[in-house]
Amino acid sequence: MATNDLDQETFSCSICLDLLKDPVTIPCGHSYCMKCIQGFWDGEEKIPRCPQCRKTFTMRPVLVKNTMLAALVEQLKKTGLQAAPADHCYAGPEDVSCDFCSGRKLKAIKSCLVCLVSYCEKHLQPHLDVAAFKKHKLVEPSKNLQENICSIHDEVMKMFCRTDQKCICYLCSVEEHRGHDTVSAAAERTERQRDLEESQQQIQQRIQDREKEVKLLQQEVEAINHSADQTVKDSEKIFTQMIRLIQKRSFDVKQQIRSQQQTEVSRVKDLQEELEQEITELKRRDAELKQLSLTEDHSQFLLNYPSLPPLSESTHSSSINVRPLRYFEEVTATVSELRDKLQEILREQWTNISLTVTRVDVLLPEPEPEPKNRADFLKYSCQITLYPNTAHRELLLSQENRKVTFMEKLQSDSDHPDRFTDFFQVLSRESLTGHCYWEVEWRGKYVYVAVAYKNISRSGDGSIFGFNDKSWALRCYPDSFSFYHNNIKTSISAPGSSRVGVYLDHRAGVLSFYSVSESMTLLHRVQTTFTQKLHAGVLLDYPVGTSAELCKLK
Repeated sequence: MATNDLDQETFSCSICLDLLKDPVTIPCGHSYCMKCIQGFWDGEEKIPRCPQCRKTFTMRPVLVKNTMLAALVEQLKKTGLQAAPADHCYAGPEDVSCDFCSGRKLKAIKSCLVCLVSYCEKHLQPHLDVAAFKKHKLVEPSKNLQENICSIHDEVMKMFCRTDQKCICYLCSVEEHRGHDTVSAAAERTERQRDLEESQQQIQQRIQDREKEVKLLQQEVEAINHSADQTVKDSEKIFTQMIRLIQKRSFDVKQQIRSQQQTEVSRVKDLQEELEQEITELKRRDAELKQLSLTEDHSQFLLNYPSLPPLSESTHSSSINVRPLRYFEEVTATVSELRDKLQEILREQWTNISLTVTRVDVLLPEPEPEPKNRADFLKYSCQITLYPNTAHRELLLSQENRKVTFMEKLQSDSDHPDRFTDFFQVLSRESLTGHCYWEVEWRGKYVYVAVAYKNISRSGDGSIFGFNDKSWALRCYPDSFSFYHNNIKTSISAPGSSRVGVYLDHRAGVLSFYSVSESMTLLHRVQTTFTQKLHAGVLLDYPVGTSAELCKLK
């Protein structure tokens, strides 16, 4: 067989996976680089063995260079065959490297849970070929194999302690974990695998449900956009028609005024012309009479005087009634009155239009019935903590930031933009959406149990819970309650209670306060539209020691 008919693997060392260098053949027949096999045996603590077939030797074999193999390798090099694996086969920083490779290590393709060693394709071969290794458990390459070794007994952890919920080795089960509920790791895995599969099924089902909802919401987005675009188009058309109608009426008024203007001017000019003609005639008669009056011959004067025609009566009255500066002013006043009426109509209708627009709420949920008993409420219980950066300086937080106490003395010197400065208040760290339920245990003269938007003012009278449109508050006395929102007080007829429950359905706009004792009594219920996420809040006051605690609910 010609050497160029052979591939590089035939003459590669199974340890370094490179072409053989100073090849040696050990008694089992396998060949290696002299340095590779020496290094392998130097690292072995037990009897020397073959890395490939695992054959052991009583004594370490004497290594002699195989001259024939050396010559064949040299011949291969001359043929131009590549001796090194491709770069993508070498292990990078993020890869699991082969534990058997020396020098530059190759990527591992499997890890053995029995040997606790990772193998590349070449070094994995014995696990695939040798019967003794076929019982070993091969998994995807893992960097965490050493975590399977017990730190106490240096044994593989094949057991699981259900009592302590941790993996242990067999020696642990008979020593430190004696008497505990222990099973094999495989048995625990089987049981948890079932739970895992159930969780996966639930997740897959939820994914399908959410994908359907996403698709539905996408359809709603398209419908909203289409409806909004069409409404804008229709509204513009209607407003354009209204503008054109007003322009038409404006044109009609203008034409009517101009027509009336021409009529009146024509009448005045006709009258003016008649008067001017009369003036001309009168001037002519006046000239004749003047001429007659200058006649010196008395006989001629008397002869001509009777021949003068009598002065005719004027066709016009002696005076003309005019109304200076009051010709079309009443039209202006009438148009102004129309303008004022249109403005009033637009103001009234604009409010209706605006309310109609804001009532569009695609995601407005159908109100769900509130829970009937405390057990039902507890299904929606949420763990809430108080946010120190919002707490007034004279408030002390404790119990893992679930309890607040009024101390009167400064408890914090730090400034923070979220801190309340004028009232002894504090907000929760967590924002509240969806369904939430929590309970507050309080002591003292009175406290406010509240919810508020995060952007509530931090100072001034407008910052107190319940006295603005950004918060809702239940004021609790030992023997009574009252509710505040937007500075409006609502008295509540109910006996006092030291524990108050708060139920929130954010999407439905429902906020309910309950008195919690042996039973739950509804104190006040709010139905509104929440425009932001809410935060739980507490307000305290004198005397010193007044406190409120967000209860741990199970």
